[in-house]
Amino acid sequence: MKEIKPQGIITPVLTTLTDDEKFNPEAYTNFINKLIDAGVSGIFPLGTNGEFYAFNNEEKLEIIKTAVKAVNGRVPVYAGTGCVTTKETIEMSLKVKDLGVDVLSIISPYFVAVSQDDLYRHYSAVANAVDMPILLYNIPARTGNNIDFKTVKKLAEHKNIIGIKDSSGNFDNTLKYIENTDPRLSVLAGSDSLILWTLMAGGSGAISGCSNVFPELMVSIYKYWAAGDIAKANEAQKKIRPFRNVMQMGNPNSVVKLAANMLGNKVGPAREPSNCTNPAIVEALKKVFTLY
Repeated sequence: MKEIKPQGIITPVLTTLTDDEKFNPEAYTNFINKLIDAGVSGIFPLGTNGEFYAFNNEEKLEIIKTAVKAVNGRVPVYAGTGCVTTKETIEMSLKVKDLGVDVLSIISPYFVAVSQDDLYRHYSAVANAVDMPILLYNIPARTGNNIDFKTVKKLAEHKNIIGIKDSSGNFDNTLKYIENTDPRLSVLAGSDSLILWTLMAGGSGAISGCSNVFPELMVSIYKYWAAGDIAKANEAQKKIRPFRNVMQMGNPNSVVKLAANMLGNKVGPAREPSNCTNPAIVEALKKVFTLY
């Protein structure tokens, strides 16, 4: 297993669709090229912004294959393979292992109520069964569970578990991952409003949904921070607040997709029932775009 440290701004890339909701590989390749040209540090197919929940396994494999081919080794590829059950997560992860991805991102089981012991057994079983770098994905608002820092600390015994993306929006939760688990683990911001603060606290980067819309701006937060220019990094961080506010007017990743389309990226609709066509959101986005 090759060593990799997740860092920088990683894009959970939007899954491009045709008007009749079929995967559009040509548009996907073009969009990935645009993101890499903008300086992102990784491409992440089938995250929340990639609508992982909307595709069957056959479609997921095609999407991942297309991403790997489009990236062509220029940056690491992180693929979302988390499912509700441990068995299905392992099966999906093993299928993806041979496709050329660098890291598996595994969301905690969703819908089903799980304890911290359940989460420990789940991730341990996956780590033992799949010899690949694994990034844990914590998003309690969507899964109904929060991966406790004590559970993460125990899971660090598996050397192929290399970090965690925290989309809890709770900065204290992120701090616990940074301060009280294992310094070997990379902690990535999953809430774009907390990127700079996560970096300053010892995190290594972000998986940034907003980078689908404003890739250069999001990359600049990391670059300014890395150069020690905190004032400019903070200025860039503040610029995304108006857009973040509009995201809260609908399903956030559907608003991101709408915004990307409005800026001329041919990413297509979100799969129903979550496609965003609300005229109020369209008008709000038009106002936001005048700020950039």
